[in-house]
Amino acid sequence: MPSRRVFIVEDSPVIRANLIDTLEELTPVSVVGWSDGEAGALAWLAEHPDGWDLLIVDLFLKQGSGLGVLQACKHRPPERKLVVFSNYATIDLRMKCMELRADAVFDKSNEIDGLIDFCGHLPDGAQAASVA
Repeated sequence: MPSRRVFIVEDSPVIRANLIDTLEELTPVSVVGWSDGEAGALAWLAEHPDGWDLLIVDLFLKQGSGLGVLQACKHRPPERKLVVFSNYATIDLRMKCMELRADAVFDKSNEIDGLIDFCGHLPDGAQAASVA
């Protein structure tokens, strides 16, 4: 099965490394890059507008906010998915993320299985692009 291209926005090196290892081992994804802050994520996305199928974003970053990344991706094509993976997945923040067109929000402390399941059930990026 072809890999889905994932870009991760996460400022914790330990969480980021564990997330990359877990996703690449358990789901058909290939991590194509990462950033620990909003500005770096926005720069990468501007340079690679078609270089990703899934964006995984933490809300509280070393610099800036994951909400800024969501806002910048609000008008992405529907086949490109965006999920939030945060320790602060409160009801209010979940609602704000959904207003900004996040496809899902997962709490780092107890919803990693949901994130893995989400990643495992995405349509192939190339296939989705050819259907669109």
